[in-house]
Amino acid sequence: MVTDQQVRRLWILMKSEKTKEIAAHKAGMDEKTGRKYLKLGKLPSEVKVVHSWKTRIDPFEGVWPQVSQMLEANPGLEGKAIFDYLQRHNPGQFQDGQLRTLQRHIKYWRAVEGPAKEVFFTQEHHPGELSESDFTHISGLGITIRGEPFEHLLYHFVLTYSNWETATICFSESFESLSAGYQNAVCELGGVTKKHRTDRMSAAVHQDCNPEKFTQRYRALLRHYGVEPERTNPASANENGDVEQRHYRLKNALKQSLMLRGSRDFSSRAEYEAFLRDILDGLNANRQIRLQEELLVLGRLAARRLDDYKPLDVTVSPSSTIHVLHNTYSVHSRLIGESVRVRIYVDHLEIWYGQRMVERIPRIRGENKYRIQYRHIIDWLVRKPGAFENYRFKEEMFPTSNFRITYDCLKRQNPLTANKEYVKILYTAAMDGESLTESAIRWLLSEGETVSAYAVKELVARNSRLPAVTDVFIQDVALTTYDELLTHTGKEVILHG
Repeated sequence: MVTDQQVRRLWILMKSEKTKEIAAHKAGMDEKTGRKYLKLGKLPSEVKVVHSWKTRIDPFEGVWPQVSQMLEANPGLEGKAIFDYLQRHNPGQFQDGQLRTLQRHIKYWRAVEGPAKEVFFTQEHHPGELSESDFTHISGLGITIRGEPFEHLLYHFVLTYSNWETATICFSESFESLSAGYQNAVCELGGVTKKHRTDRMSAAVHQDCNPEKFTQRYRALLRHYGVEPERTNPASANENGDVEQRHYRLKNALKQSLMLRGSRDFSSRAEYEAFLRDILDGLNANRQIRLQEELLVLGRLAARRLDDYKPLDVTVSPSSTIHVLHNTYSVHSRLIGESVRVRIYVDHLEIWYGQRMVERIPRIRGENKYRIQYRHIIDWLVRKPGAFENYRFKEEMFPTSNFRITYDCLKRQNPLTANKEYVKILYTAAMDGESLTESAIRWLLSEGETVSAYAVKELVARNSRLPAVTDVFIQDVALTTYDELLTHTGKEVILHG
């Protein structure tokens, strides 16, 4: 097949060559072909006949009006569903191999007669103008801390111009998580953009029936930093497209780095946070030029950081517990009946009484759970040991597995006095140290000694050197035993021989 380039070369060669035959051969074509195109004065592409006729009968010609009506009524119908319908209502007329033919017809119909598709309008970003943020779940990556699943989210913050990003670990899509994540991001960045956009997350945006677009706390947070809030329209994730795209890229980078690391388990949360920070630093490394453009025009940070906690006033119940966000926590029994202020942070609670913080408690993730500390109630539990048997939070009274084993052992020894004896041991742990008490009960159990509150107290009082749980003692192997075995085996061989 002769190309346009060959014909153009032929026209040029005709100006320098003596004959048409020589020019045609140098252009890479037959003399007759050369004469043809010289006579036409057109390129091959200009004389090519468009193939518009059918070479075979269209098997769907008779049912196409029905198919087009189905597509007009439901543009989202897939070709496979329509093909199955035609096969059921026209037995034997359509074969499985004709599915692709129908799908090509439908594709052409969508492009020529179908409904208009949504257009995504490319936006022009300006330095320091806009930042976006959103929460994203990380649980699918299977990250664990000391073998335990680490269920968490990331608050993900992105600058739309430079794509600089950072993230904060959190455990719910609460305002406290949003506040902590946003303030961590702008403090790390060293400035703020003019506008900040989120999707319609409940921590920041009211429902449509509310006259106020943004919640009071979220508006106050951005007003503190001099930033104008923006939100996306319903079901329009593309309007927060930069951060949505960075979700995918960050999680993919995490996945690849975990595979290179060879393990998804971390010894501590701090180690995992350092791992995450290294990945973010690597992603940001190639964005420094555009980032510098943004840093020049970013707004100044506020003089101080806003408190990123939610205050809650509660009264300590007679059971020495407080109820916070559908979960139960214990506080010291001396606060029973008193009103305390709880500061709810992302991952912990602070208990304040009389302008003084009296307790810091790890926050429970989820609902209808409880965290009871035996030291808070042991003063009165030792006075009422009979209450221990059916205590609602009894399972929380075993700090380690050794304490649980001790209680079971006491129940076997004497069920009538087991509760009293165990509560006394727990009191010793509260007064003299949990680790020392555990060493004492572990030694008694391993030596087969009778376990009692008195025996534990004596060992703790002597502060004797007890073997640590990691100490392992292996007796030396007597090689003479092996020599005797060889000697005995040799005699048997001689006798049998």
